[in-house]
Amino acid sequence: MLDFDSKVFLAPMAGITDKPMRRLVKSFGGGQMVSEMVAINAIQRKNPKSYKIADVRDEPYPVVVQLVGGEAALFDDACKLAAELGAASIDINMGCPVKKIVNNNSGSYLMKDMKLAADIIRTAVAATGLKVSVKFRKGWDHDSVNAVDFARMCEDCGASYVTVHGRTRSDFYAGTADWDIIAEVKAAVKIPVIGNGDVANVYDAEKMLKYTGADAVMVGRGALGNPWLISQIHDYLEKGVAPTPISPALVKDTLLTHIKELTAYYGERLALAVSRKYVCWYCKNCRDARRFRENYVRINNFADAFAEIDRYFDSLKEE
Repeated sequence: MLDFDSKVFLAPMAGITDKPMRRLVKSFGGGQMVSEMVAINAIQRKNPKSYKIADVRDEPYPVVVQLVGGEAALFDDACKLAAELGAASIDINMGCPVKKIVNNNSGSYLMKDMKLAADIIRTAVAATGLKVSVKFRKGWDHDSVNAVDFARMCEDCGASYVTVHGRTRSDFYAGTADWDIIAEVKAAVKIPVIGNGDVANVYDAEKMLKYTGADAVMVGRGALGNPWLISQIHDYLEKGVAPTPISPALVKDTLLTHIKELTAYYGERLALAVSRKYVCWYCKNCRDARRFRENYVRINNFADAFAEIDRYFDSLKEE
């Protein structure tokens, strides 16, 4: 059994699932929060940026802290520090496809080196009393699909649960996620399995759980500009409550709240730059979004940014 209050997880996304994003998502209701990935060598050095990412002590809900690295010995101290910084449990990233992560013998590279992956998991499990999970992919590429064997190895090494993304490393995020491989993993292990890939609404989540038999779903890109989605899925799965339409007014209020959270966390100068990507996501399904995005990304102060947000969303009310 999964030891969490929800069957829906916010996926760890570098540069996205930071504290402001988690606080906002959680403000809508249910769902399990996961941190951005934290490099173990950086957290061990107490690199200020990485240390800040890993520090979840002031969040009033459990946060799974995700670690990434390719040196088994470093996971001992990194896991202990993550525990001291408030991690509810620890997840090990063995699925990130990004070149700089893979070239460091970490992320999805570890699907090609099961011995190193096993050493890392055993080290992490022994380091603290926290539960340890592993997030990985279907395989390195379509000629080396090994998710089932990899999941069995994770279970044998003491992982409490696994998360399977139904794409290979070579796919990155293109194409359709393979839910069959998630079902195969679920059938092969006794520990809980979380399915990840192509869940964009509550009905996708329900369909994935029924199709794969997975114990929970993890939602990544579907939540971008859509932070209420996690709680919508939670309410639908737990209570059968279907989501209601989101009004432009709620989108605007949520965007403004998000920007305020970014400002409190990063400071005004950096928050404005970070907010640009979120603005693009929040208006992705709205009328005349392209012009709004083009205007916003050229703005260099918050007074003009807020004025442009007011102008755009007020124009949507006139429809």
